[in-house]
Amino acid sequence: MKLYRFLSEDDTSAFCHKVTAALNAGWNLHGDPTYAFDAANGVMRCGQAVTKDVKGTYSPDIMLGDF
Repeated sequence: MKLYRFLSEDDTSAFCHKVTAALNAGWNLHGDPTYAFDAANGVMRCGQAVTKDVKGTYSPDIMLGDF
């Protein structure tokens, strides 16, 4: 099955570490990163979609972070 996650974080090194951790856990980048201004908090936010192929059958109960 193919798993999909969307990682997001404030535009700091924490976002880069989150994406780097996912890549090192076998996730693959999917598409381009995205940036948006969070007016409520006055900060830029980053996002990146990642996918991963794993064995098994999909269920909404799957904890994607466990892969």
